[in-house]
Amino acid sequence: MSEPYTIIIGLEVHVQLDTRSKMFCGCSTAFGAPPNTQTCPVCIGMPGALPVMNRRAFELALKTAVALNCEIPRFTKWDRKNYYYPDLPKGYQISQFDLPLSQDGYLPISDPKGRFEPKRIGIIRAHLEEDAGKSMHDEAAGVADSRIDLNRCGTPLLEIVSQPDMRSPAEAKAYLTELKLLLNYLGVSDCNMQEGSLRVDANINLHIDTPEGTVATPIVEVKNMNSFRAVERALECEVRRQYELWQQTGQKLGDVPKQTRGWDEASQTTRPQRSKEESSDYRYFPEPDLVPVTTTEEQVERIRRSLGELPAALRSRLQESYGITPYDADVLVNQGRNLVDYYIELAEGCGDGKLASNWVQQDVLRTLGEQQIEIAEFPAPATALARLLDMVRAGKITTSRGREVLAEMITSGKSAEEVIKDMGIEQVDDSALQDLCRELIEASPKVVAQVKQGRQKAVGALIGQAKKKNPNVNPARVREICLELIGNGH
Repeated sequence: MSEPYTIIIGLEVHVQLDTRSKMFCGCSTAFGAPPNTQTCPVCIGMPGALPVMNRRAFELALKTAVALNCEIPRFTKWDRKNYYYPDLPKGYQISQFDLPLSQDGYLPISDPKGRFEPKRIGIIRAHLEEDAGKSMHDEAAGVADSRIDLNRCGTPLLEIVSQPDMRSPAEAKAYLTELKLLLNYLGVSDCNMQEGSLRVDANINLHIDTPEGTVATPIVEVKNMNSFRAVERALECEVRRQYELWQQTGQKLGDVPKQTRGWDEASQTTRPQRSKEESSDYRYFPEPDLVPVTTTEEQVERIRRSLGELPAALRSRLQESYGITPYDADVLVNQGRNLVDYYIELAEGCGDGKLASNWVQQDVLRTLGEQQIEIAEFPAPATALARLLDMVRAGKITTSRGREVLAEMITSGKSAEEVIKDMGIEQVDDSALQDLCRELIEASPKVVAQVKQGRQKAVGALIGQAKKKNPNVNPARVREICLELIGNGH
């Protein structure tokens, strides 16, 4: 039974751009420096200090906006967003308000598991701004001190604001996963949530069906989520909380104000923080110390040509060219472009896209995880693994023996041929295999009787005996020969 409401979700994502210096000054953006050691008069707002725009930050933001299918206005300006908080020493944040650098784009999302239909999530805008500092609260030490680290002040951020187009927490997680993947492919950010390179605020409310019509609950902004799974859990929690609150208050939704709530991972609940601000509360006005920025059509086209193959197009190509499933294509693409390039070389080399996909997902990725290495460090090059898969496809060695060979290739760095020679693996001649099967059948009358009664699984005992006598036998071929001999009345 469907719920009597529709979930409405929009996301605001702040992405730290991959620059060596801050948005309006030359201070370093490196993570992990001692508090307040990466500051200057500009980023801490000393009187008379003047900002200068970081050109690389603007180019990375423009690259992202083009990849998100946004419109790129030819004229954009800077604004001051005014609010007072201890980690904002200037008392305002340089941002963009009515003339952002991009608007009206979209990001396609899908779910290989089929939980929702493929759809486009609209992008209202993607604009540049500077980050604030960081408040460090010391409740755990028992003294309740709060300190301020201004190292992040002025760090370049791209704020990507979606339309409220998501209808479930699963869609929200899929959107974030796809967005992060796109940003990684573009090389504009490392998207490390633990270091604050990607932060998410979620806006959510419910449209509830009633006999009198549709009623909307007040919008709640949810903060303090440090993983995409946490975003999904927080939204699931908020759906339950809002619906229960509506059931308690009935139609008196006007008494419930818009608010900002924080996600508490320990209790798996959201907690109220403050009433939700409107844009008018920030008293935006044009930044007088920065000139507007103009963008030409030639710049946009040059960036568009430089994007390369993006994740959505790459998934489609893998499915069409190599015959793999949407799920497999999604797994491969989500691992990054270098892993995809390895897979393509492997699939081309062995001539079987599905087989290559299985080995990459089951063996290559497992090894990368166990050894904590990247695909560029994987000891078995794609050409070497392709030769091994050729032997498996041709029946020269079994899949299980092939995996033993790969394990030794990874350990020793030797080729498949060298490992096979060292391990004494040889293809068993078919006539020798026929003789071995006859010998096993003659020694196993009970198994023969069971097979003749229709219990073909009983032949597994013969396969086990054959592998003990000769580890190089092909189990599928042993099964085929045994069933044929028994069927012929041997």
